[in-house]
Amino acid sequence: MKTTTNMKTATIQLETLTCPSCIQKIEGAMKKLDGVDQESVNVMFNASRVKVNFDDEKVSIDEIEKVITRLGYGVENSKVKAA
Repeated sequence: MKTTTNMKTATIQLETLTCPSCIQKIEGAMKKLDGVDQESVNVMFNASRVKVNFDDEKVSIDEIEKVITRLGYGVENSKVKAA
């Protein structure tokens, strides 16, 4: 059986996070997305950055960014590379 991996790693720079509870809010929403590797979601409070691995056949970087912006956080830029 042929197995392929479409995993990508995204680093998403956010506008400044204001409190540590932001971490839980963002991580919780990201972990609900189909295609996101739940174990990889990492919100870095001091750097205002999110790092996540995702399957780009199940979820796009645009969809991930939309979840973040719907939570009320601005996305400054994203960098995506093959995992």
